[in-house]
Amino acid sequence: MHSRFSKIAFGSAIAGSTAYLSSWLINDFPFLEDEKLKVHASSGNAKLVKRPLPPRSEQLKSLKNESFDVLIIGGGASGAGCALDAQTRGLKTALIEMDDFASGTSSRSTKLIHGGVRYLQKAIMNLDIEQYRMVKEALHERAFMLESAPHLTQPLPIMVPIYKWWQVPYFWIGMKMYDLVAGFKTVKHSFYIGKTSALENFPMLRKERLCGAIVYYDGQQDDARMCLAIALTATRHGATVANHIKAVEILKDSNGCCCGARLRDEFTGEEWNCLAKCIINATGPHTDSVRKMDNPKIPTICAASAGTHIVLPGYYSPEKMGLLDPATSDGRVIFFLPWQKHTIAGTTDMPCEVTHHPKPTEEEILFILQEIKNYLNKDVEVRRGDVLSAWSGIRPLISDPNKSDTQSIARNHVVEVSDSRMLP
Repeated sequence: MHSRFSKIAFGSAIAGSTAYLSSWLINDFPFLEDEKLKVHASSGNAKLVKRPLPPRSEQLKSLKNESFDVLIIGGGASGAGCALDAQTRGLKTALIEMDDFASGTSSRSTKLIHGGVRYLQKAIMNLDIEQYRMVKEALHERAFMLESAPHLTQPLPIMVPIYKWWQVPYFWIGMKMYDLVAGFKTVKHSFYIGKTSALENFPMLRKERLCGAIVYYDGQQDDARMCLAIALTATRHGATVANHIKAVEILKDSNGCCCGARLRDEFTGEEWNCLAKCIINATGPHTDSVRKMDNPKIPTICAASAGTHIVLPGYYSPEKMGLLDPATSDGRVIFFLPWQKHTIAGTTDMPCEVTHHPKPTEEEILFILQEIKNYLNKDVEVRRGDVLSAWSGIRPLISDPNKSDTQSIARNHVVEVSDSRMLP
């Protein structure tokens, strides 16, 4: 979410930019001629009043009978973040999700909040300023989430085992650079430990040729609960939030600009029109399907990538220490992390088709198991039968439509304003 999806780490950034653009679109475009329709984002000094959580029946009644400043399609981390940001800026906001909140990518991550060590490596090696900015932004979000939601997030030490002496200064410098980019918002500073300490902290680690390890800190979080907490906070501030509601058509006014969507209740099959001055497409891997509802001729931009994780018994890892394999057989990284008295291992990065319920393949599961064996003691038998469960999530990697080089894949967010004023 990176892993995945680490899209939660970018939720606040996406929310801020899209909510700001929503206010800009509503106020500054000439198709809204009535001054009474103009919306001004609050200055931040207004008192925010929280209401009791309304039942779903009231949320549906609101969707059917009211019009909105902003309609957000997609109830994952990004959509929920957009809803909270827009509502607290003074925009009347609605959020819909065709399945359940956080049921897609936002619950299928590596459960980490991190800037991406490998992206910092690419930024330095390739002198890529965009990669550097992405890492810096993610580390800023990491610090914010650790501070604002301590009940859902926690610091986690992660060990990088080293089996060649020349790699000791290489990884040490790399992790110190990671600390430096985080600045005073770093969780804890990285440090080097010798072979004996490494085996004490991670007894199942392979001993042969082990030189020591670098330990650095990142954040760990309950991704699904974080998304739900944000959505619930949005509706307590007044947003209309409903799950199992699907957008089946984008409505447009006489000028060809988006003015709402036709919605369908997936439980009852009932359909109705919901009017809104601005639509935000926050559907992640399903971005192109909503974009094509708006304009069937528009080129696709989503390059979907499957990230698979497996769950192993808790004895495979220490209770409070993770492991990072920085160089797998195909050049990717594998995390090996404690999670709720079990062990998570992953992730893969395989091109895939966008499906509603992606499933992990046997090939991906066996790949993760094989990579695990390379770092565990040979006395430890890693068996296929030890896999308690597995899941696959889809990374919504995209070709930036704002750049001429359509082959360049972005792992951070991209905000695009379509000709009809929809924000994908």
